[in-house]
Amino acid sequence: MGTPADELRHELARAGVRAGDEVIVPSYDVCETAHVVLALGAEPVFADIDPASFCLAPAAVEAVVTERTRAVVAVHTFGHPADLARLAELGQRHQLAVIGHGLVAEPTADIARRQQHARYLSARLKGVLTPQPRSAETHGFQQYVVRVPGNGRPDRDAFARALRARGVDCRVPVQTPVHRSAAFRRDVWLVETERAADESLALPVAAGMSRREVQRVVAACNALGGLLQPAS
Repeated sequence: MGTPADELRHELARAGVRAGDEVIVPSYDVCETAHVVLALGAEPVFADIDPASFCLAPAAVEAVVTERTRAVVAVHTFGHPADLARLAELGQRHQLAVIGHGLVAEPTADIARRQQHARYLSARLKGVLTPQPRSAETHGFQQYVVRVPGNGRPDRDAFARALRARGVDCRVPVQTPVHRSAAFRRDVWLVETERAADESLALPVAAGMSRREVQRVVAACNALGGLLQPAS
C-alpha cells in the first residue's frame, strides 16, 4: 500500500489530470497536496476555506473554476469531513473530478475517545473560540483546533507560549498557508485561510489522554482566558 501522496497521485491520474490542467486545492494545508498536483505537470489553484470546518468552501471553489480546471482535491482537515456532497454537485455542473483526501483509517474506539475529549473541552473552555463542526458526530478530531481571539498571530503565539509554560503541548496547525510559501507563492487573498493561519491553535486531544490530563488543559487555558480580549 502506498503513501497518501501516492494514492492521491494515482487518483488524479485516473481522473485524467494531465500537464497544463488546473486542480483546485486548499491553501490551509501542508504543501504535500500541491506538490502532488505539480508532480503531474498540473497547476494547483488555491481556494478559500469554510471557517467552521477548515475545509474547502464550495462557493470559493466555484469562484476559481476555469476552462482548464479538471479536478478538486477536498482535504478532510483535522478529521472534519469536507463537504463532498456540495462539491460533487459542483463537479457535475463543471465536469470536474472531486477527490476526498486526508481521512485516516483508525480504530473506532480511538475516534470515540477523542470525540469525548472534544465534547468535554468545548463545554468548559473559556477565552478561546472552540470548534463549531458542521457535524460533531462525523468529526474525528485528529486535531482539536481552537481560535484565540484578539489581534491575530501575536496574541495566538503569546497564548501558545503561556500554555507551553504550563505544560500543555499545543501547536500551530498551519504556520504558513501554501499560497504564501516560497514554492507556491500566489498573488491571491484568501480571507478565511489567512484568518485561520493567524488565530488557530491545536490543543492536545489524543485518545490515550486521561480525564485528569484533559482537565489540566482546561485549567491552563481558562487561567489565561482573561488575559486576551477581542480586538475592538
